[in-house]
Amino acid sequence: MGVVHQDDGWRLPDELWAKMQPLLPPRPPHPLGCHNPRVPDRQAMDAILLVLRTALPWDALKATDICHPSSAYRRFREWLAAGVFREFWRQGLHAYAALVGIDLEWLALDGAMAKAPLGGEKTGPNPTDRGKKGSKKSLLTDGRGAPLGLRVAGANVNDHKLMHSTLQSLPVERPSPTEHAPQGLCLDKGYDYDRVRALAVQYGFTLHLRRRGEPDQPLESGKKARRWVVERTHGWLNKFRRLLVRWEKREDTHRALRPRAPGGCRG
Repeated sequence: MGVVHQDDGWRLPDELWAKMQPLLPPRPPHPLGCHNPRVPDRQAMDAILLVLRTALPWDALKATDICHPSSAYRRFREWLAAGVFREFWRQGLHAYAALVGIDLEWLALDGAMAKAPLGGEKTGPNPTDRGKKGSKKSLLTDGRGAPLGLRVAGANVNDHKLMHSTLQSLPVERPSPTEHAPQGLCLDKGYDYDRVRALAVQYGFTLHLRRRGEPDQPLESGKKARRWVVERTHGWLNKFRRLLVRWEKREDTHRALRPRAPGGCRG
């Protein structure tokens, strides 16, 4: 395969693979005590990454020399069951925290809808797409846009109904806010419900939420817009075309394929 110094669009760089490889479980034993030659784990992971980034159907891997589709998908299911992708997300957030620190001063939460032409688990009629099948991703980010929490539901589920489960989905422990280190939570007017305000109190957030019908106010001089970072991260994730259109029927497959790197946190 050769040395891969940097992300070339579909293969893991050597440095990243060195961090992921120890998370992979050992090969499950064969019931008859025998084994066929096994595709190397790294080739299988590269195949999974190619499917994610291009929206290539699993079966189309037959046209590549990377990995047979059945081997790639079987390995994906093994690693999903072993919690590999969630653990990689957790370790990535710890590395991010050590590098620049998770910005808990200004958190942002929002939902985004995607087409789901094959339907499947946790999909529903999309009210913005003539009732066609769709899914909704509820995403929590830190102040720079790094993804901290994620939940998937049908496109017809209101954003505010996913707030609690999204806050519970964090793979790392969130420190409690204090008087000297408050944690603001920025939401759009679609979250203007008493239940949302009660949850904000329960979690200790300083809520930044305008009421529906309240006119938007221009930012005061010297202040930054805060909620846009979650929209930017949704946009960054949708560059992975497998996520812009949901081609997976299984909700756990779709959720596990979401990239975990804080790529929306630049700037």
